[in-house]
Amino acid sequence: MVVGILTMDLLIPESNSLKDKRQVVKSLLDGIRNKFNVSAAEIDALDIWRRTVIGVACVSNDKSFANSVLNKVLDSVNANPRVSIESCQVEFV
Repeated sequence: MVVGILTMDLLIPESNSLKDKRQVVKSLLDGIRNKFNVSAAEIDALDIWRRTVIGVACVSNDKSFANSVLNKVLDSVNANPRVSIESCQVEFV
């Protein structure tokens, strides 16, 4: 069993309050969970208006499949005009 973990540090430039941020983050997380069948959560920078850290986990029997799914998640987030990726990290356990 392989667990792939994607950690993304995101900027939300149009957010002017925590309410704005929560709306963007909730929409992003729901979309990731529904489209890719992975676990996703906001894991850091909870009280910062224009920044968030998202964690995504994928469990598989095959490392290349998990890597492929996480790359598709990254591409999907990168295509979202409401956020920009500051940094990301992929690791396997």
